Amino acid sequence: MSEIHATTVLEGEPSLKENNLSFVETLGQSVANVAPTFMPALMISTVAGIAGTASWLVYALATISLVFVALNVARLAGKYATAGSFFVYIARTMGPMAGMMAGWSLVAAYLFTAMAVVVGVAIFMGLILKMFGMSVPTLPIYIVTVGLVWLLAYRDIKMSSRVGLGLEVISVSIIGVTALLVLWHHHFAFDVKQLSLEGASVKGVAQTIVLAIFSFVGFESATSLGREAREPLRTIPKAVVLTPILAGSFFVIMSYTVLLGFGDQGAAVAQDSAPLNTLAAGAGAGGLGLLIYVGATISSFACALASLNAAARLLFSMGRYQFVHGSMGLVHAQHRTPHLAVSISSAVMFLVPVLMLGTDLMDALGYLGTIATFGFVVVYLLVSIAAPLYLKQKGDLKGKDVAIGAIGAVAMGLALVGSVYPVPDYPYNILPYLFCGYLVLGGIWFLRIKAKSPQTLLNIEKDLEISAADIIGRK
Repeated sequence: MSEIHATTVLEGEPSLKENNLSFVETLGQSVANVAPTFMPALMISTVAGIAGTASWLVYALATISLVFVALNVARLAGKYATAGSFFVYIARTMGPMAGMMAGWSLVAAYLFTAMAVVVGVAIFMGLILKMFGMSVPTLPIYIVTVGLVWLLAYRDIKMSSRVGLGLEVISVSIIGVTALLVLWHHHFAFDVKQLSLEGASVKGVAQTIVLAIFSFVGFESATSLGREAREPLRTIPKAVVLTPILAGSFFVIMSYTVLLGFGDQGAAVAQDSAPLNTLAAGAGAGGLGLLIYVGATISSFACALASLNAAARLLFSMGRYQFVHGSMGLVHAQHRTPHLAVSISSAVMFLVPVLMLGTDLMDALGYLGTIATFGFVVVYLLVSIAAPLYLKQKGDLKGKDVAIGAIGAVAMGLALVGSVYPVPDYPYNILPYLFCGYLVLGGIWFLRIKAKSPQTLLNIEKDLEISAADIIGRK
């Protein structure tokens, strides 16, 4: 089997800061990438409109599915600590072509997520300004948002992680207070209609699972900090598993609370342009409406920052292996960040939303988020297959590992099928083909490297971003 060979880092060449991030800061990368406040403010409304009283169940099922995927990721993250995360994990086990597919898929996933949440910032800013009878053009919002995100990511990952986690704590606290007020307003009584799934359907649940999974995407992005986290073989697996558990619990509670506040009328939730504002007003706390959307704006910004950090580090690793242009593997001498990868990623996450300025913001968010989801689901599927294969190669495969891998793979396979069948309306029906076309470009690049520089596809086991001795020393 052909294997990948990383470009050797010359002695004295700048590299990413090792042992730089604590467990909390590593966890902050994944939590911020999930954007737990952004999702209740937008995505839960869509889920509620289709699944109705089963919305909480949809999120519970998505949580269980993603926890199984996280367990597969954790098994590999406990063995390898690299900036390439899934790209390296999958390439080592399933070969360089699979590694290429994983790397290119995940780059698209992170970048399109970043674009989607930049659009989200504009949506929430519009809601905030509307409360004051004001408005502002979208372009300046994009310029300021991407500019600030670029600056933080360019300068220091430690500061970026702390800012991202801090912003999410603030925003989740605001939404959490709103949920408590709604529950208190209803005397913390059980909602029999939701618990009995009154009026819900299997079709509604099936159609919304993919949307619910999109609410979690990015939970694995702590793996991109393998070079920079302290004790990465211990802290990264913990962060990867803990994130979907925490986020999923929050999503289940919020979906239940939103339906409760709207009298179990999913259609009413979907038709409300500012459901959380309405929710707060119904609980007698209308003044929280402004804070809720400030929190959602903060969450969107934090997610954009986390997505950019993850994308840049993945490009850094892929550049070292020449799966993208080698310049992506350069590190800033002073800031010790992959500055070119950060800058190019920032340019892309700015230009694409700008080119979509003529599109309704909610539609733009849907298109970008859908493409991002394709990237994540493909990688989650591959890693669920790769984890038990790796353990088998090492002679450490157990029955539970096969079961965890199979459940994760089946769940993601069903999610992938559900995203294309029944065939969605235009333009969603062409998005899968655009994503496949993008992967074909990655395959062409791979074949070009294989033909012109076959030495770059040799001996991944002997030449990693960090050696086995380095990994053992950092346990």
